[in-house]
Amino acid sequence: MTMGTMLVWPAAALLGFFLCTAVVVVLGASSTARYEFARNGAREPRRPAPRAEAHPAGSRPAGATSGAAEGQARRQAVALAVRPAPATAPAPEPVAGPAWWLVDEAARVLAGPFADQVDADWAALAGDLVAVAVFGTRRPDATIAPRPSPADRAWLSELGDQLDRLPEDWDALLSDTDPLTTLVVEVAAALVEAGLPLYDAAQGRPAGGVCLVPETGCSGVLVSWRTHDRMGVHGLRGAAAGTAVQQLMNAAVADSLVRLGFVVQTFGATGCSLVTALR
Repeated sequence: MTMGTMLVWPAAALLGFFLCTAVVVVLGASSTARYEFARNGAREPRRPAPRAEAHPAGSRPAGATSGAAEGQARRQAVALAVRPAPATAPAPEPVAGPAWWLVDEAARVLAGPFADQVDADWAALAGDLVAVAVFGTRRPDATIAPRPSPADRAWLSELGDQLDRLPEDWDALLSDTDPLTTLVVEVAAALVEAGLPLYDAAQGRPAGGVCLVPETGCSGVLVSWRTHDRMGVHGLRGAAAGTAVQQLMNAAVADSLVRLGFVVQTFGATGCSLVTALR
């Protein structure tokens, strides 16, 4: 091998080394540049791309309309926030219907209305008021026009049912102007209030009760007790027991009417009573 050949190969190897080194440096620089660019792009905040929406009228973008609407809503909200609240208007006075009221001796309203009489009585007690509870409607002059209370209407209905039990002897006598009619109604009311029902003569029922018969000669009402048909008619407990109970109940009814303020006289041998007046 010649000397020239021996020098060519080392020179070629050295040149190849330098070329490879240059390629590596160039590729490394390019990769480093791309890495720095990507890193810097990641640090910057991304801005959302504006959406271009067509306006319903087709003349301007929706962004301007929504901005104007938001501005108007904001101005209205601020105006409502700084605007003083209107003064509360007084509630309209409800229409006065029948109710319970507390009135003084001159029948003028002191307090009310109340839902029931118990509430009115408690209000008078709590307020130390000298007043009475009255059911009715309030007049413009602060007085009360009395009306039947719900309890009164229920009582009148119950009393009417009891008066329907009177025997036929009363049919020709009962009238609005007859004093005897007033008396029999008062007697019946007192007995029912005492818990003593009238005998249902109109239906002929077997249950007992108080019999009220007119006595036109004395302008009074004959009052007697009638036992149940099992005792009074069929005598299932014996005649002596039936007679004893009959007399005992007649006396009890008469004594009750006396204590309730009626003028009572004994009438006949059976212990029947005659009521002629109310004291």
